[in-house]
Amino acid sequence: MFVDEAVIFVKAGDGGHGCVAFRREKYVPKGGPDGGDGGDGGSVIFIADPNKNTLLDFTGKHHWSAGNGRPGMGKKMAGADGEDLLIRVPPGTLIYDDEHKILLADLDSPGKQAVVARGGKGGRGNFHFRSPTNQAPRYAERGTPGQQRRVRLELKLIADVGLVGMPNAGKSTLLRAISRARPKVADYPFTTLEPQLGIVELTQDRRMVVADIPGLIEGAHRGAGLGDAFLRHIERTTILVHLLDLFPADGSDPAENYRKIRRELAEFSPALAQKREVVCGNKIDLATDDSAITALRQALPDHDILAISGATRQGLDVLLERLWSILSETRRGAP
Repeated sequence: MFVDEAVIFVKAGDGGHGCVAFRREKYVPKGGPDGGDGGDGGSVIFIADPNKNTLLDFTGKHHWSAGNGRPGMGKKMAGADGEDLLIRVPPGTLIYDDEHKILLADLDSPGKQAVVARGGKGGRGNFHFRSPTNQAPRYAERGTPGQQRRVRLELKLIADVGLVGMPNAGKSTLLRAISRARPKVADYPFTTLEPQLGIVELTQDRRMVVADIPGLIEGAHRGAGLGDAFLRHIERTTILVHLLDLFPADGSDPAENYRKIRRELAEFSPALAQKREVVCGNKIDLATDDSAITALRQALPDHDILAISGATRQGLDVLLERLWSILSETRRGAP
């Protein structure tokens, strides 16, 4: 089950109270104060774990708490610190303060960490308050409470390539053909109900992560079809592969379908519409001649459209090499 949003309540541990105690030993009638300090409370820390790919862990558990600090004891013994709570989330998780609507952290790389709620400080024992004028203080500090907040988690998949297009354009079939991912493939709209990731291995040292996004229709940014719930998953991609069905079952025009999806991308995020794009005419295996791909190229003269077939793997080597070339160029130009 793919879950990409969750709201949870996190609480850091409270600091332990300082201790009021006095030294009691034989032949030492006035040993003086020796109360120890309380331990610090544990913090709530989020970490991006590459072994996680969904926020499913947070659907059944909504309250997460770190350990409290232990109180101080006599003989100047400090209480133990509370244990930090380490919460593992998928890379690409955004953490928001749900009350104030501010972004607290963007865990956009594996291993990245963020302290979302800090533990309280332990109170000082009465040993710290002794003085020439107050040689037997009978008070100590109380520990401070740990931070608590309601946070909203939002997952944006991290992939090199994002597949976009109308429903039944052949995105899932293409992902199956170029990777070991096994998304569901069927001949009805909205077969893909959640994003799918696949790793494409061109050679041992050339790999790409490809994301298959559920099909978009006109009005998706306003909630039509499956809506815009999955559009954010291609915001982190480097390249978009726009897949066009050369022979749509509904008889629509592939070029007009391209323009509709481009409008949806621009409405959702202007930055998303500016990403590098490779346009492909898919299902070339159904063609008896070159008329369909020629007509598409004439209708979209500003694009170098590749003719491919996910079902028969026709043209996929050319597509993958072009994607790797663009990806390598982008990586070299990255700071």
